Amino acid sequence: MKNYLLSGVAALGILAAGAASAADLPSRKGPVAAPYYPPAFTWTGFYIGANAGYAWGQVDSSALGTLNSFDDPDGFVGGGQVGYNYQIGQWVLGVEADFQGADLKATASDPFFGLRASNELNWFGTVRGRVGYAFDRFLPYVTGGFAYGNVKNKISGPGFSVSDDNTQYGWTLGGGLEYAFTNNLTVKAEYLYVDLDKESIVVPGGTFTGSVGTKFSVARVGLNYKF
Repeated sequence: MKNYLLSGVAALGILAAGAASAADLPSRKGPVAAPYYPPAFTWTGFYIGANAGYAWGQVDSSALGTLNSFDDPDGFVGGGQVGYNYQIGQWVLGVEADFQGADLKATASDPFFGLRASNELNWFGTVRGRVGYAFDRFLPYVTGGFAYGNVKNKISGPGFSVSDDNTQYGWTLGGGLEYAFTNNLTVKAEYLYVDLDKESIVVPGGTFTGSVGTKFSVARVGLNYKF
């Protein structure tokens, strides 16, 4: 019996020593992966995009006698934009330039004297600053700056016809809301008010000199790709 007890104790000692040696061996488990935290979204960067919308406005004329009352122009606008944003905290500062094709035309007439006048806006563009306040991927903003556009004015009557096709300059002011639905693609809705300065029109023979100015509003949506 004593021999059996001694043999059992020896066996337990050998098993304990083996277990201790196994505990000292390197683990076969791989390293614990560090947690992944996706980078926070930022509005900083260059972007390029396209837009389309609707414009409506008024023609401000003077010294054209019975042709001073133009109807209100409206029509389609569409084009592209390029810009850059820089985010500081939640504030986003940027600059944007856009170029738009337009289809706006207004007319006026005086059947008694046989006079007709027309005002056409064929294209326009803006160069604007932008200031926004970001709520993560939502960006409400205000914008404003320089505007220019190609305006064609025409007056005709018995025995004469005069047209004036010039680039007129002015200013613009507006605002919008932009949303980033991926890290690179954003969509926006925007409103702009554009005021182009008056252009003088001289009827042949110096009968009278008039001026015509173009003012209009733009509501549009756009899609941008942010680099």
